Amino acid sequence: MCSVVGYIGKNYSRAFVMEGLARLEYRGYDSAGFACLSPESHRLLYAKAEGRLSNLAKKFEQTPIDGHLGIGHTRWSTHGVSSENNAHPHFDCEKRISVVHNGIIENHHELKSKLQAGDHVFYSDTDTEIVAHLFESLLLTHQTFKGAIVDLVSQLEGAYAFLVLMQDFPDQMLLVRKRSPLCIGIGDDEMFLGSDLLGFAGRTDKVLFLPDESFAIVTRDTIQLYDFKGASLPLNVQTVDVRWMDFEKQGHEHYMLKEILEQKRAIHDTVGFLHGASGQIWDLLGVSSDFIKQLHKINLMGCGTSWHAARIAQFFFEEICLMPARVHLASEFRFMPFFTETNTWYIAISQSGETADTLEALRMINSMKLPTATLTNVASSTMVREAGGFLLTQAGPEVAVASTKAFSTQLTALYWLAHRIALEKGIISESDLGRAEEDLLVVAEVLENTIENYKFDIANKWAKQYAHYKRAIFLGRHTSYPFAMESALKLKEIAYIFSQCYPAGELKHGPLALVDAETPIFLFSHQDELIYQKLLSNAQEVKARGGHLIIFAFDGQTELIELANLVFVIPRVKPLLGPLAMTGLMQFFVYSIAKELGCAIDKPRNLAKSVTVE
Repeated sequence: MCSVVGYIGKNYSRAFVMEGLARLEYRGYDSAGFACLSPESHRLLYAKAEGRLSNLAKKFEQTPIDGHLGIGHTRWSTHGVSSENNAHPHFDCEKRISVVHNGIIENHHELKSKLQAGDHVFYSDTDTEIVAHLFESLLLTHQTFKGAIVDLVSQLEGAYAFLVLMQDFPDQMLLVRKRSPLCIGIGDDEMFLGSDLLGFAGRTDKVLFLPDESFAIVTRDTIQLYDFKGASLPLNVQTVDVRWMDFEKQGHEHYMLKEILEQKRAIHDTVGFLHGASGQIWDLLGVSSDFIKQLHKINLMGCGTSWHAARIAQFFFEEICLMPARVHLASEFRFMPFFTETNTWYIAISQSGETADTLEALRMINSMKLPTATLTNVASSTMVREAGGFLLTQAGPEVAVASTKAFSTQLTALYWLAHRIALEKGIISESDLGRAEEDLLVVAEVLENTIENYKFDIANKWAKQYAHYKRAIFLGRHTSYPFAMESALKLKEIAYIFSQCYPAGELKHGPLALVDAETPIFLFSHQDELIYQKLLSNAQEVKARGGHLIIFAFDGQTELIELANLVFVIPRVKPLLGPLAMTGLMQFFVYSIAKELGCAIDKPRNLAKSVTVE
């Protein structure tokens, strides 16, 4: 996915920026760009190219620009097609301000209309260009530089991280972060900037991770850090020993870690694919528009993690499409009574497309001449060939046995599909589908950002503490219950810790007998107020019996947060997407526990990636 890299210091910037972008290529991109300030005139210089970084490097052969301040970007298209014109950096009217940006400005349409009414001229289709023009106008109306920044961030909605290079301020750079990661590597009379510390790994071990909703004014040897209201923040500089290793794990110790961190890109890729395929979606899935309009019921089938994704997606179809959805555990499906129904669709879900139990359930339905489709990550799989139609997630290769990005892209695709069915039925509008796509992109930012917020403390403190426990209980309600099931599975799979999951409402019907100080209880919250209050009561039941609570809560859930022995606070998203927002953080926590225990994380004992036996 999009990456930003920057440099300000005693050396020239281009070589570092290009190397940093190359290190982050695994996120995926379709264009790239670089901007710097001329050392002599301080004039803003730039180059952009569609396609790979090598195309940008060729531009430097004709225009060998460089400077002591530089910013770079690799873009994956969200707003506007892949083109040199839409590639970052983007500029204000006078090309005195340059911006590279990771994330989404949700209210860009509204802001663009206002700016155009004020005679601003736009040259791209991106949401990023709005930032440069808005900042240009605010610098003219504010007496102080900091005041203009505070006004800027107060008007921007979404999840974003951006770097700003300014011709009129040739000795400093602006960094802004909201729900999207951004960090600063502190060197000797130089600063390294990036959306991921892998961009400057090996150059310094002193790193400042910008807090959420903060901005920094950076020179070659100083950092001024502020919150979005302009109040000064302390500099929490951490010592992080990260060495760059350029091999297929992209510098990560395990494939699972790499795949956890690829989820934002995978979600973006999946949304982009689905958006592009929307007009032909029923052809891909092997059904007609008329069939969808008359559809009365959906049946979802899966095993393991795919079954959990289906259990969560049941709420998508029932609440968005207003139709009943039934979820079947594929390993049990063929041994249960079967009742043929009309206007019903059967969707088999499998990461590999080879899962034996799910494949056999699919074959059983096919033998009855009923409509089927499969959702999988492998285009060449048996299920793709045998189902009536198929939909491919865009997770990319997943090597680790424990699924991470395949799970999150299944949720992404199923959430989108529920909206696309609702559109076909006339329940929602085209703009509602577009908002759902943007909601998915925003939750991808939240997923990544929550990992960034907590990963240092998890890896260096909490993993050690919780690796000592021998068992755990997981609780949830509504969508967070099947997500709790997936979380318990992850702890079993890679850390070999016995874990049991219950619907939180069932706690008082027996499982309370298991509560003691030696059994951590993971509780996953929900944003619906009624469901939240019920979960709060369940948490109080645990605390009254001396239980140890690990809580995944959402912003503002103060009463629940105060009950926790350990709490992770997640920014609010669309309520149905709560599990997706919690996914990366949960996976990283479990991964870190398994690493502390010395487990074979990528290849857990007794397990295989593709389960081709019943």
